Amino acid sequence: MKAKPRSPETFLYPGGEAGLLLLHGFTGSTAEMQPMGRYFQRFGYTVYAPLLAGHGTTPEQMAKTRWPDWWQSAVDGYERLVREGCRQIVVAGLSMGGLLALRLSYYRPLQAVVSLNAPVDVRDKRIRWAKYVHYVRPYIPRSEAKEAHIESELFPYERSPVVCIASLWEFMMLVKKELRRVTAPTLVIQSTNDETIEPVSGDYIYSHIGSKYKEIKHYHKSGHIITLDKERERVFQSVSDFLQKILNKE
Repeated sequence: MKAKPRSPETFLYPGGEAGLLLLHGFTGSTAEMQPMGRYFQRFGYTVYAPLLAGHGTTPEQMAKTRWPDWWQSAVDGYERLVREGCRQIVVAGLSMGGLLALRLSYYRPLQAVVSLNAPVDVRDKRIRWAKYVHYVRPYIPRSEAKEAHIESELFPYERSPVVCIASLWEFMMLVKKELRRVTAPTLVIQSTNDETIEPVSGDYIYSHIGSKYKEIKHYHKSGHIITLDKERERVFQSVSDFLQKILNKE
């Protein structure tokens, strides 16, 4: 039987009063969060994953958006879970979604935050010059495909708007400066083999957030899209264990 292709669209898995907001990464889509969403649906969570503005469409559509638009998508996602009747809300974000999750924690009441491979620095240092380059080179091609077991589940753009890369860098620097404002219980997850961001990002976030209760876990067999990689079940279990401790205490 042919496997059903992943959908890049917003998804909602109805459940109980504990809500889990899932935020995908830059130029990605909700497809990279679907396995995590299904996992937590089994435990009775109401799971909501919004498609961030400009994503899951075309690079040309994305080029019309900036980080405030992606941020608004995250805020709207939180409000959707409130309307669904969730009394306890936690947020987990991958990559840029992790930055959105961390920032959301000091603008909305959250029980917990999970940051998965969120960047405060990236391997490609040219990102610093994107704010100048986009005038002469509006798009850059995707560098390379992921491993087959990940690539088959993605809906990536084959080229990225450089103006959006510049906005991502601006957002990274904003969240980096404000990490002390994160006071919600936080789990930081970092792949040591991350091919996209500098793996020291996880340790930096863990050291600089203001949370009184925080944990960090490193995974050594996964790349950047850890929610689709070989250790994903272990990652989901770690997140589940963390959330059970926090929510039971609440």
